Amino acid sequence: MQTVTKIMVSPEDIDQLGHVNYLKYILFLEKGVGNWYKQAGVSFRELREKDLGTVVLKMDVSYIKEARLGDTLFVKTTLTNVGTKSFSVKQEIYNQDDVLITEASKTFVMFNTATRKGVPVIDEIARHFKCTQ
Repeated sequence: MQTVTKIMVSPEDIDQLGHVNYLKYILFLEKGVGNWYKQAGVSFRELREKDLGTVVLKMDVSYIKEARLGDTLFVKTTLTNVGTKSFSVKQEIYNQDDVLITEASKTFVMFNTATRKGVPVIDEIARHFKCTQ
Protein backbone atom coordinates (compact mmCIF):
# COMPACT_ATOMS: atom_id res chain seq x y z
CA MET A 1 0.00 0.00 0.00
CA GLN A 2 1.26 3.46 -0.88
CA THR A 3 -0.14 6.72 0.44
CA VAL A 4 0.40 10.26 -0.81
CA THR A 5 0.33 13.21 1.58
CA LYS A 6 0.07 16.73 0.17
CA ILE A 7 1.98 19.54 1.90
CA MET A 8 2.10 23.23 1.07
CA VAL A 9 5.41 24.94 1.89
CA SER A 10 4.73 27.92 4.14
CA PRO A 11 6.88 30.80 5.46
CA GLU A 12 7.68 29.01 8.74
CA ASP A 13 9.25 26.15 6.73
CA ILE A 14 11.87 28.45 5.17
CA ASP A 15 15.35 29.05 6.60
CA GLN A 16 17.84 31.90 6.11
CA LEU A 17 18.94 30.40 2.79
CA GLY A 18 15.46 30.83 1.31
CA HIS A 19 14.56 27.16 1.10
CA VAL A 20 12.93 24.52 3.30
CA ASN A 21 15.04 23.80 6.37
CA TYR A 22 16.26 20.20 6.61
CA LEU A 23 14.42 19.65 9.91
CA LYS A 24 11.11 20.53 8.26
CA TYR A 25 11.56 17.62 5.86
CA ILE A 26 11.60 15.31 8.89
CA LEU A 27 8.23 16.76 9.95
CA PHE A 28 6.89 16.34 6.41
CA LEU A 29 8.02 12.71 6.43
CA GLU A 30 6.31 12.20 9.80
CA LYS A 31 3.06 13.56 8.38
CA GLY A 32 3.44 11.02 5.58
CA VAL A 33 3.89 8.14 8.04
CA GLY A 34 0.94 9.35 10.10
CA ASN A 35 -1.21 9.38 6.98
CA TRP A 36 0.02 5.88 6.09
CA TYR A 37 -0.97 4.61 9.56
CA LYS A 38 -4.40 6.19 9.20
CA GLN A 39 -4.97 4.68 5.74
CA ALA A 40 -3.73 1.30 7.03
CA GLY A 41 -6.32 1.37 9.81
CA VAL A 42 -3.81 1.84 12.63
CA SER A 43 -5.40 3.96 15.38
CA PHE A 44 -2.99 5.68 17.76
CA ARG A 45 -5.75 5.74 20.38
CA GLU A 46 -6.22 1.98 20.13
CA LEU A 47 -2.47 1.42 20.23
CA ARG A 48 -2.23 3.47 23.45
CA GLU A 49 -5.08 1.47 24.98
CA LYS A 50 -3.07 -1.71 24.27
CA ASP A 51 0.19 -0.17 25.59
CA LEU A 52 1.64 -0.27 22.07
CA GLY A 53 3.50 2.17 19.90
CA THR A 54 6.21 2.35 17.28
CA VAL A 55 9.66 3.85 17.73
CA VAL A 56 12.16 4.81 15.05
CA LEU A 57 15.19 2.55 15.10
CA LYS A 58 16.91 3.89 11.99
CA MET A 59 16.36 6.73 9.56
CA ASP A 60 18.26 7.62 6.40
CA VAL A 61 17.43 10.81 4.49
CA SER A 62 18.86 12.09 1.21
CA TYR A 63 18.19 15.71 0.30
CA ILE A 64 18.31 15.83 -3.48
CA LYS A 65 16.82 19.18 -4.51
CA GLU A 66 15.55 22.17 -2.59
CA ALA A 67 11.94 23.08 -1.93
CA ARG A 68 10.94 26.75 -1.75
CA LEU A 69 8.15 28.90 -0.44
CA GLY A 70 4.87 28.21 -2.22
CA ASP A 71 5.86 24.75 -3.47
CA THR A 72 3.37 21.94 -3.22
CA LEU A 73 4.99 18.73 -2.00
CA PHE A 74 3.77 15.16 -2.18
CA VAL A 75 5.10 12.64 0.36
CA LYS A 76 4.79 9.08 -0.95
CA THR A 77 5.02 6.42 1.77
CA THR A 78 5.31 2.69 1.09
CA LEU A 79 5.77 -0.25 3.47
CA THR A 80 8.87 -2.10 2.23
CA ASN A 81 9.59 -4.77 4.83
CA VAL A 82 8.06 -6.46 7.86
CA GLY A 83 10.15 -8.48 10.28
CA THR A 84 9.17 -10.10 13.54
CA LYS A 85 9.32 -6.95 15.68
CA SER A 86 10.26 -4.30 13.12
CA PHE A 87 9.07 -2.88 9.84
CA SER A 88 10.43 -0.43 7.26
CA VAL A 89 8.99 2.24 5.02
CA LYS A 90 10.35 4.05 2.01
CA GLN A 91 9.39 7.67 1.54
CA GLU A 92 9.86 10.02 -1.37
CA ILE A 93 8.99 13.70 -1.56
CA TYR A 94 8.15 15.15 -4.97
CA ASN A 95 7.40 18.75 -5.83
CA GLN A 96 4.51 20.04 -7.96
CA ASP A 97 6.59 19.39 -11.10
CA ASP A 98 6.94 15.70 -10.13
CA VAL A 99 10.66 16.20 -9.40
CA LEU A 100 12.07 13.97 -6.66
CA ILE A 101 13.53 16.23 -3.98
CA THR A 102 13.97 13.93 -0.95
CA GLU A 103 14.27 10.19 -0.31
CA ALA A 104 14.07 8.53 3.07
CA SER A 105 13.93 5.09 4.61
CA LYS A 106 12.84 4.41 8.18
CA THR A 107 12.88 1.30 10.30
CA PHE A 108 10.45 1.13 13.20
CA VAL A 109 10.22 -1.25 16.14
CA MET A 110 6.84 -2.25 17.52
CA PHE A 111 7.09 -1.33 21.18
CA ASN A 112 5.20 -2.17 24.36
CA THR A 113 5.02 1.07 26.33
CA ALA A 114 4.48 -0.71 29.66
CA THR A 115 7.36 -3.21 29.43
CA ARG A 116 9.54 -0.90 27.27
CA LYS A 117 10.41 -3.84 25.01
CA GLY A 118 9.91 -4.75 21.37
CA VAL A 119 6.89 -6.91 20.50
CA PRO A 120 5.66 -8.56 17.28
CA VAL A 121 4.44 -6.21 14.56
CA ILE A 122 0.65 -5.96 14.72
CA ASP A 123 -1.43 -7.39 11.90
CA GLU A 124 -2.89 -3.96 11.03
CA ILE A 125 0.59 -3.08 9.75
CA ALA A 126 1.94 -6.47 8.63
CA ARG A 127 -1.02 -7.30 6.37
CA HIS A 128 -0.17 -4.38 4.08
CA PHE A 129 3.23 -5.88 3.34
CA LYS A 130 1.71 -9.27 2.55
CA CYS A 131 -0.63 -7.59 0.06
CA THR A 132 2.32 -6.20 -1.94
CA GLN A 133 4.27 -9.45 -2.33
